[in-house]
Amino acid sequence: MKVELGRKLFFDKRLSADGTISCASCHEPGKAFSDGRPLARGVNGQFGTRNAPSLLNAAFNTSQFWDGRRSSLETQALDPLFNPREQGLSDDAVLLSMLQNDDSYAKAFEAAFSESRARINLNQLGMAIASFERTLLAGGSRFDRYLYGHEEDALLSSEKRGLALFRGEAHCSDCHLIGTRSALLTDNAFHSLNIGSQKIGARLADLTTKLVRARQSAATLDDTILSQEDLAELGRFAVTLVPADIGKFRTPSLRNVALTAPYMHDGSIPTLDAAVDAELYRRGSQAGRPLILTPLERQDLVAFLKSLTSVDIKLNIVGAPR
Repeated sequence: MKVELGRKLFFDKRLSADGTISCASCHEPGKAFSDGRPLARGVNGQFGTRNAPSLLNAAFNTSQFWDGRRSSLETQALDPLFNPREQGLSDDAVLLSMLQNDDSYAKAFEAAFSESRARINLNQLGMAIASFERTLLAGGSRFDRYLYGHEEDALLSSEKRGLALFRGEAHCSDCHLIGTRSALLTDNAFHSLNIGSQKIGARLADLTTKLVRARQSAATLDDTILSQEDLAELGRFAVTLVPADIGKFRTPSLRNVALTAPYMHDGSIPTLDAAVDAELYRRGSQAGRPLILTPLERQDLVAFLKSLTSVDIKLNIVGAPR
């Protein structure tokens, strides 16, 4: 019951200041629960400062958002509702009043939480949306059939060569983990690709000071990150205030990566081929020597990444409520 309620809330545009934005506006089922834009777009056509990540398998994330500023799906689900650049609701009273006065919602909340409409609250709302998001699971790719199902013909020869590069010379699996029984294709840790760092390098001292002051003010971290583009580029540092975390962002899973362009936290890399080049450059920088692949090897690596697309996402899970 919580799942069905969460699904209804997820697709409801009335949960926004201008009635145009729902959770699904930035996490579209047909785009692997991303939105295909460089930056997420909210009420009144405003753009945020981060690319909308896919929600598929978000249940396995150990933290949420690119900078990990929320520890659970329940707390993450509430932030976009009240952020001025996302769903833009001014306060919880307006939202709760709408839910309490809607007979359909009142019955759904009572069924899910055994509470009267007068007792509908934000914690319940967050729990319901998170319950739905936990059903957004995607595996069953040709890669899974090959590696875990032992179907030798599930991958083409080029994709097998790409997998060998992924786990070997290209060092992709250092952060995009492949286990012996399953693969999340993320380490849930934070790393820097130096994407966006050129925008703020000359002003780094001023920006870190500005962020520390913002953290000491009444402004929420969520508002600060999504309203100030330069501060958003500080990445994980915004959460920890540890200098070593400047410019670090959470490793995204590569499952369904072929469906979620553009890439990186700021959506600045338009294609999968270009994203591979950026990753190879970073790996080479870390190793202290260029990581050079032949054109054919690059093609094989991209071919393997495309084999990570799931084929078993159930329509009754990802579709909008009828």
